[in-house]
Amino acid sequence: MSAIHEQAMTHVYQQILQRLLGFYSRAERTALQLLIQRLIVAAGGIDRIGDYRVLTVQNGSRESFYVLTALRAAQLSIAGRHPVTFDLRVATPRMSETTQSTLENIHHCYSALFVYDDPRVELLMADNREVLPFNHNQPLSVAGHEACRTDMLVLGHLRSADSPLEVGDDGYLAMAELYWHMARWESGVDSLVSSDTPRQQKQFMSGLRRASRKIGLAMDHNGGFDSLFAQLDTLGSDLYQAFRSQDHLYAWKPEGHFEACRRVGHIGIDDLLVDRLEGTNWPLFNEFLRVQTENLVVSAPENEYVSPLLSAHLHGLQACYLQGRSYEDGYGDYVQRAVMIMHRKQLPEHACQQARELFGTPSAIPERRAQAAIEAQKKLGLNEAQLVCMLFAPFVENGAGLEHFLRCCHPGMLVALPDLHKAMQGASVTDQVEQWMVDVSGLPIGLLTKLYQARIALSEQDAVSGVDAQAVDTEEAGQGADELCERSARH
Repeated sequence: MSAIHEQAMTHVYQQILQRLLGFYSRAERTALQLLIQRLIVAAGGIDRIGDYRVLTVQNGSRESFYVLTALRAAQLSIAGRHPVTFDLRVATPRMSETTQSTLENIHHCYSALFVYDDPRVELLMADNREVLPFNHNQPLSVAGHEACRTDMLVLGHLRSADSPLEVGDDGYLAMAELYWHMARWESGVDSLVSSDTPRQQKQFMSGLRRASRKIGLAMDHNGGFDSLFAQLDTLGSDLYQAFRSQDHLYAWKPEGHFEACRRVGHIGIDDLLVDRLEGTNWPLFNEFLRVQTENLVVSAPENEYVSPLLSAHLHGLQACYLQGRSYEDGYGDYVQRAVMIMHRKQLPEHACQQARELFGTPSAIPERRAQAAIEAQKKLGLNEAQLVCMLFAPFVENGAGLEHFLRCCHPGMLVALPDLHKAMQGASVTDQVEQWMVDVSGLPIGLLTKLYQARIALSEQDAVSGVDAQAVDTEEAGQGADELCERSARH
């Protein structure tokens, strides 16, 4: 880069900074100075800031956009006062739920912040365990879509049918792999920067621990994101090894581009987000970033990797098929619990209104059910029969719940019950029986065999003697609804 060109680019970057700061309030500018100070201290002083690299995740949520603008403002502010500044790595997870509108939002944000051609910023995405440059026009690969679908089903089946509904645990494992590999990509990073509150960190670590336990991996019970990478080191690089066949065991790509080990810290900036529960800086989003705020990622209360509509749909199906109640009862209970907690916490009216619009009125439940079914088929490739099969979890524990599942949903297959058990034990059966198993579950015979051999690990609350399970479930439900309140207020 010639001196003239470098000088011109420096001028452009400072213009971007001044325009960005024009959308910040006085309180936000103060918070930015605190962020800059925090980064300099973490780097070991201003003289070392040029060798410091931070990682942040851009998933299309309101928080991730806001964190990126803050980091970009900090990066350019330091560059305006010192010869060098820190490097920034931005990673986008590609999952089945990642919509094209989300990718367009991210693209607009990157363009507004002028990061595409800045050598101090690295824009990456992960698709089916491959690190790629970010490209908003590149759809999720067929293999990536199938992997997301399969992983969700496998983790959804690894539970007893009468346990609390836990769907989307595959998202915790996917994010764990993303954090671990993006932190070690090429020359690695020094710190992960996130806006997750201590409560959100606890929820993530709890979800990751639960998902890890399902596939036979152990995690410590303590710590938030400060211990995240130490915990990930103990889990290893292939979290699905026990459930993937030899043909599908493969390393992250490109191979040879990941550091074996690196000490990675965490910088939390949740305390620096101004007016976190008072709405959002919409002019910053709409006028500067050109982000369509109606397309911001919204998460379900108990799991941030499942859409709220799909989660409500699954609770409706669970009530209808497993609990002897109506779909409307299960759907309505889920919505009522969330909205009640929102009002109890006296959250802003716009958050309550968003929730009401998202879930619809009681009379709109049939329409919402149809919407959710379309979403499940389009994004996940799952029909209602496969979702219901997952809710029953009939194959685990040597098919302990298989007969009950057949009696409730497929009575015509009861005559084939012995053959179904034989198939999952590895014996040869007719093609028709095998095809029925694949069609109704959405999983190949090889994975059904592994599920058949799986033992359901005790949940944390079950492992504590003397704890009333119903009380624990109620507490977790309240925590889940609280999380919806917090997330809805931020979105």
